[in-house]
Amino acid sequence: MKKILVANRGEIAIRVMRTCREMGIKTVAVFSEADRNAPHVRYADEAVCLGPPPSNQSYLLGEKIIEYALKLNVDGIHPGYGFLSENAEFAQKVTEAGITFIGPRPLAIRMMGSKLAAKEAAKANNIPLVPGTEESIEDTAIAQKIAAEIGYPILIKASAGGGGKGMRVVESPEELKEQMERAVSEAQSSFGDGSVFIEKYVTSPRHIEIQVLADTHGNVIHLFERECSIQRRHQKVIEEAPSIVLTPELRKKMGACAVKVAKLCEYVGAGTVEFLLENNSDFYFLEMNTRLQVEHPVTELISGVDLVKQQILIAKGETLKIQQEELEIQGHAIELRVYAEDPNNNFLPSIGTLITYQTPKGNGVRVDDGFEEGMDIPIYYDPMISKLISYGSDRTEAINRMLRAIDEYKIDGCETTLPFGTFVMQHEAFLSGHFDTNFVKTHFTNKNLNQENQKEAEIASKLAVYLMENISKTQLDTVPNTSVQNSKWKSRQRS
Repeated sequence: MKKILVANRGEIAIRVMRTCREMGIKTVAVFSEADRNAPHVRYADEAVCLGPPPSNQSYLLGEKIIEYALKLNVDGIHPGYGFLSENAEFAQKVTEAGITFIGPRPLAIRMMGSKLAAKEAAKANNIPLVPGTEESIEDTAIAQKIAAEIGYPILIKASAGGGGKGMRVVESPEELKEQMERAVSEAQSSFGDGSVFIEKYVTSPRHIEIQVLADTHGNVIHLFERECSIQRRHQKVIEEAPSIVLTPELRKKMGACAVKVAKLCEYVGAGTVEFLLENNSDFYFLEMNTRLQVEHPVTELISGVDLVKQQILIAKGETLKIQQEELEIQGHAIELRVYAEDPNNNFLPSIGTLITYQTPKGNGVRVDDGFEEGMDIPIYYDPMISKLISYGSDRTEAINRMLRAIDEYKIDGCETTLPFGTFVMQHEAFLSGHFDTNFVKTHFTNKNLNQENQKEAEIASKLAVYLMENISKTQLDTVPNTSVQNSKWKSRQRS
């Protein structure tokens, strides 16, 4: 494999290209008109413009991407995450064009892309599931009957969903009709598929996912877990590896279950099996993400494995050279997704120009980004600016390094999730490990950050007063500059 087209943008495009460069593989970038001057375009060996900024006129044009790949004699296409990464039809067309799709086979994408199909396959293989429906529901009356059987609260989920879209929590029978209609509508508009299903809402779960790697020769391994419970709007903001609550026995059990899920869909490449963990002991299969995850760096740091490199080697048909018994957890890693969002305004997007953009550096700090100072954050795509990752010999060191890195990260021009990261890293619930997916709902309000900002402002004000007094009373008397000593300003200060 001598040339790879990366069908994505921003930080993940650069992340893939860096590994390609290390492997001696040439790269092709694709970009929209909004990203013409983006770093990932300059980093690649070649680049082609797909069209106007909207993703449906650029990054989602699968056939156009394949067309360019053929013209440029590309050997493989890496989809990154998002956009076309879990599109079975795109994967199929790439393969039919004689190009290697660096990801799972279309069959696995289809099976795991449908939550209902995934649940059906998991049930047939005795994998623990959250109680709920086994087929899509459209009739509200049937939904009410099932909800009554499994008990409220329930969760309505889009079968083809992801990223928290098409998902509604229903606390009582009176809410069911309205919430179901909203879930169906959102699922239809987001995924072109309005089918939904119902499952019991686990009120205080932890979100644990297991990273797997599978080659084309039937070998499957897992690379331990990631804790992804700090979320807003059902989307992750902070991830860490390993989880503070998993015992070696539970880790082994969940890892074996993840491997089983990968095998039942004949998985190939890097994927993630997600679970809900209840009472820090009982786990339920949630879904499988058939792609590289945003949070893959924390796994790379604790395992020492370059997941992108493994994806490429597997796509080339090579056998996994990593044995399960050889893997061991080394240290602790934490990732903060730095979004252009305002935590004080319900995490709504805060689009702007990066007037100041200076990333932290130093031991145990990694920044995966695709922006530079002076760039605009496009309104057309996900508002993630970067991924800030810290690594330490243990969890305490990783947390302390994250706090230091957040403090050194300078961004002006938009609001970001950096202050929220500081809030979490210093919160007793996070430090003790006594948290779940309700962390934001339970512990975080706008007042939290406002209080911190007010404290900082008070300290800065007191410091300014002290310095002014100190300068006026002491330092100016010792300045050997006659023009200052004899100035009217100094005379007024003395009077």
